[in-house]
Amino acid sequence: MTTTPSPARTTAAPGLAPPERRPIGPTGPTGPLGPLGLFTVLLGASLPLIDFSVVNVALPSIAHDLAAGPALPELVVAGYGLSYAVLLVLGGRLGDLFGRRLLFLAGMAAFGLTSLACGLAPDAWTLVGARVAQGAAAALMLPQVLATIHSSTSGPRRAKALGLYGATVGLSMMVGQILGGVLVAADLAGSGWRSVFLVNVPVAVAGLALALRTVPETRSDRPAPVDVPGTLLLGLALLSLLAPLTEGRAAGRPLWTWIALAVFPFAVWAFWRVEVRADRAGRTPLVPPSLLDLVSLRRGLVLILPLAMGFGGFVFVIAVALQQGLGLSAVVSGLALAPMALAFFGASLAGPRLVRRWGTRVVTAGGLVQALGIGLLALTSWRAWPELSVWLLLPGMAVAGLGQGLQLPVLFRVVLSEVPPERAGVGSGVLVTTQQSALALGVATLGSLFLSRAASGPAGSGTALTVTLLVQLAMILLTTALSLRLPRTVG
Repeated sequence: MTTTPSPARTTAAPGLAPPERRPIGPTGPTGPLGPLGLFTVLLGASLPLIDFSVVNVALPSIAHDLAAGPALPELVVAGYGLSYAVLLVLGGRLGDLFGRRLLFLAGMAAFGLTSLACGLAPDAWTLVGARVAQGAAAALMLPQVLATIHSSTSGPRRAKALGLYGATVGLSMMVGQILGGVLVAADLAGSGWRSVFLVNVPVAVAGLALALRTVPETRSDRPAPVDVPGTLLLGLALLSLLAPLTEGRAAGRPLWTWIALAVFPFAVWAFWRVEVRADRAGRTPLVPPSLLDLVSLRRGLVLILPLAMGFGGFVFVIAVALQQGLGLSAVVSGLALAPMALAFFGASLAGPRLVRRWGTRVVTAGGLVQALGIGLLALTSWRAWPELSVWLLLPGMAVAGLGQGLQLPVLFRVVLSEVPPERAGVGSGVLVTTQQSALALGVATLGSLFLSRAASGPAGSGTALTVTLLVQLAMILLTTALSLRLPRTVG
């Protein structure tokens, strides 16, 4: 395939990508990322995130219809999350190497096909295999979203795009819970739980058609080959941590879970040594250690870890508490998150204007607001259980969503603010890997805490919910304190 040579280096106009990163001709449309192109990549970002949570409310139906054992429904969730998290950094590197638009299109097509395979799965093990493949497809697609935004926008346009990306991330997780309940209850054409996967197919087809016309091609000026040892060791490290935490409780904490956890620190050490040696030898490692020399990236990632852990655990725990503890329907328990979603979206849109005036202190203020909301939810659950209702949860949900919306989009912008465009793919891969691994850790840790304390029955669910919310509150206060160490301004 022939490519069009890059034009000479010139100064880009405000809001436009540097010209050398905007190829024309057969590789894709010319120019910066426009509004419809931004909508398209955000649509691609929403699909993997919705599927991270949409399946939760469908698990009872899946287990019943496929006659699955108690551990297999957990594998339906864990198989997707593990392949997704393990391959994200590799997906970012491949985008740098072969072109982000190309990888976005390939990931979108693969996500549609694997969603179809999930929806048509004849048995539980086929569904698990299809979910693993679906997670791999998501890992190809998602890193290209942030990398494309970072490489084809700048200035206020980039700030607005990152704010919308942050809004998409938070909303997708919440919408997934609501959508899953609605689709299972609707039982479209007798499809039952299968509709939560099949609905992705027409969306993926529409996304492909839009991407072909609206998403510009970008790639690194100095693409590097895939770091095979680093990729394998990072995969081992993530698997040895996430697999026992997500599957251990359902499997009864067998010996392999403890062996895997013992392997984790050694795998991390070996990965870091291999990356440092590759960097010193002049090669390009999977995660260049020099990337962590960027203060904004390093400190931003430290904040995203507890923030995403708390959010992932919260979305899971509130659904289980309302459905199993209070006997509410999946639709009603999903709608309980609507005030949080609306407040999150509004705060995300206001974020860029607030950052221009107050800098990263917006993150600190958001942490305090979110702490107030989670504290209010903990107090409400403690005092009102078992008469707890969606209406009683509304004030705390709205306040917590407002606070979180002031943090997450700004942190995405902070993390990527100093990453050079030629490393946009690997920087985005590191960011989304941290985020998705933290979401899975939140479900595993806060979810296990809740389920262990809720085992005594409905009354125990109320106490378990309060305790879990208080643990999340402590994590939010930690994030708020750490936010004071962020650079005051955002590039």
